[in-house]
Amino acid sequence: MIFTFSGTGNSQWAAEQLAIHLFDQIVSISDLRSLPDLQHEKQIGLVFPVYAWGLPEPVLSFVKKLTVPQCYTFAVCTCGEEAGLTMRTLNRIFPIDSAYSLIMPNNYILGSDLEEESVIRQKIQEASFRLQTIAREIEEHHHHYQVHEGSMKWFKSKLIHFGFIHFACSVKPFYTTDACNGCGLCAQHCPAKAIVLVNQKPVWHDPCFQCLRCLHHCPQAAIQYGKNTEKKGRYRLQSYLSK
Repeated sequence: MIFTFSGTGNSQWAAEQLAIHLFDQIVSISDLRSLPDLQHEKQIGLVFPVYAWGLPEPVLSFVKKLTVPQCYTFAVCTCGEEAGLTMRTLNRIFPIDSAYSLIMPNNYILGSDLEEESVIRQKIQEASFRLQTIAREIEEHHHHYQVHEGSMKWFKSKLIHFGFIHFACSVKPFYTTDACNGCGLCAQHCPAKAIVLVNQKPVWHDPCFQCLRCLHHCPQAAIQYGKNTEKKGRYRLQSYLSK
């Protein structure tokens, strides 16, 4: 069984590729209403994005509740470049036999704009090949720690991640432009259930995971986060897979 959490779709796609190769099933952490019975599982995996060099809040909350039987465990984290101490933090709560970081397109546009299209496509192609290798190693129950932690990992995963969780996840900067047509897709697909429609316009409330799914997946590109995102691109993984 592969548990996954995904904001903009990178981790969902990675989990789907692994599931195909491993003939396994995917369970979305965001959709769970109760913990599944894992007693008969031969292997249990986690696939999730790195948020500010750390674990996303829903993943952290989930693994704290999880009772894992004696079986092979693995985790794959998607990131733009570095994972910091994310996997070491996870291992203290959810012991893992193999851990991998997977470089995917960086879409955290609150910091910087999207990468060039050629870079995005190259990252996806390389990730596809790497997932095949990861799947073979998982199938053979290898024990690996193949995680690109990067430099200043303690500072990033402890101090910067703390600031991200406690100060950067504010919903106040969210707003919509006149392009919003009230379709409601943002509210329907928000993994935190942090969006409601008021007079056919989205209104955000805490808690927000700052996954940016609403911003990137808005069909009208009407959702903004402060003035900083108005001239930046939007990331839809499927648009790069279909060509």
